[in-house]
Amino acid sequence: MAWSTRELAELAGTTVNTIRHCHRLGLIEEPDRRYNGYKKYGVRDLVCLLRIRRLAELGVPLARIAEVGAGGDGTPDALRQVDAHLAAILRDSAPADVPQGFESVASRLSEADSSILHIYTRLYDEDALADLRRMVEADPDDISVAIDTLPPDADEPTRARLAEQLAPTLAKHLADYPWLSDPAARSSQSEQVTQQTFIAAVTELYNKAQLDVLHRASLLAQEQLEGPTGDG
Repeated sequence: MAWSTRELAELAGTTVNTIRHCHRLGLIEEPDRRYNGYKKYGVRDLVCLLRIRRLAELGVPLARIAEVGAGGDGTPDALRQVDAHLAAILRDSAPADVPQGFESVASRLSEADSSILHIYTRLYDEDALADLRRMVEADPDDISVAIDTLPPDADEPTRARLAEQLAPTLAKHLADYPWLSDPAARSSQSEQVTQQTFIAAVTELYNKAQLDVLHRASLLAQEQLEGPTGDG
């Protein structure tokens, strides 16, 4: 998946001029270019821009975003200089660029999870994001850690075991939040943009073994929801 500067700006809810300004400040690396000379942005560029946008919304000056986003020594002082909306971040000792509303569960998020939640803030409405936060809170820590640390060359028994462990949690989420089976109903973007962005994000942010476990667990979860079939 690759976006032009205009497409990236629209998806991130910002402007082309803001992206250019971020380039000048060194906050976003210059991307590769297409054969016609136009810039070609990817998922990590989108995540980087959303993190920058989040910090800017909190009131962090652009000149200090690189330091704060990296968790530098001056981060606490910089955060205390902005308004009361930072209270949740300071209270929960969450990263300064954690997606809004997810401060209390920041410690449970891997880098990939945090990145994809940033993207979700541009794809789904507020009710859907609140449901996602509740899902993160309910996910078992041991399974989350096992998947987060799963190497791309994980063997077959490990993948199968993790998928079986994750399936009941996914099944419960699907039962509790039916919109997950039809996410377009909660999307703030077009169905095509939502689907393409989601596929591009998960493909780039998670390794092959993690994607395999998630796919297997999803199939098992669907089977659990459908229950036994046949005449019995």
